Amino acid sequence: MTSNPMLRTNIAENVMLDSKPMTITGAVNKTLILVAIVVACAFFTWNICAQGFFDKAILLMKASAIAGLILAIITCFKPKVSKITAPAYAVCEGLLVGTISYLYNSLFDGIVVNALAITILTLVVMLVLYQQKIISATPMFKKVIFISTAAVAIFYLVGFIGALFGHPMTIFNGGLVGIGVSLVICAIAAFNFIIDFDFIEQGELNNIPDYYEWYGAFGLLVTLVWLYLEILRLLAQLSRRR
Repeated sequence: MTSNPMLRTNIAENVMLDSKPMTITGAVNKTLILVAIVVACAFFTWNICAQGFFDKAILLMKASAIAGLILAIITCFKPKVSKITAPAYAVCEGLLVGTISYLYNSLFDGIVVNALAITILTLVVMLVLYQQKIISATPMFKKVIFISTAAVAIFYLVGFIGALFGHPMTIFNGGLVGIGVSLVICAIAAFNFIIDFDFIEQGELNNIPDYYEWYGAFGLLVTLVWLYLEILRLLAQLSRRR
């Protein structure tokens, strides 16, 4: 679950305005809608787990992960359909997040609340840093974040392939190396917010079509979910060291 800042920026260039222009308010409202969908669907699968139907929840989680990946790819290459694919993606992410959150919370009581709080705090801090121009989405910044995000994606892919062949990644077992890697990934995810904010702001300034509001909201949601899951993993590792 990674965002591609260079892809989102390039797609927005040279777009002919064929509808109402995109606005920051519209993108924010659509982001809230997507987050609400994620929360509702996460609550649904959390309840399935709480009732003891773990097999169904795990099956639903795996199906949602595959469907979410397909929807994400479609959305990246076809922004015009994001008003359909973004909400559908939010449903998939919610079903996925609900099960994962329950499993983590069953091992480390209260970890979900802490992860949510840190995720929201990080979002607010990055927004303030962006608004105050302390961090700007310069071309060099975008390039560094793109390369870093791509590196994380490759790291995930290697871990996934290893797990398929019976060699799961053991780096995240609570050791200092695993904690360090998680901290770096969390930082990269957090800096992706700057790219998301810049896309939305530039979208309004350049009067690109309003369907990019859904596209910008989709980008923010990808980053939010990614950061939340990484924070969950980081907190779990820290808990194992106590």
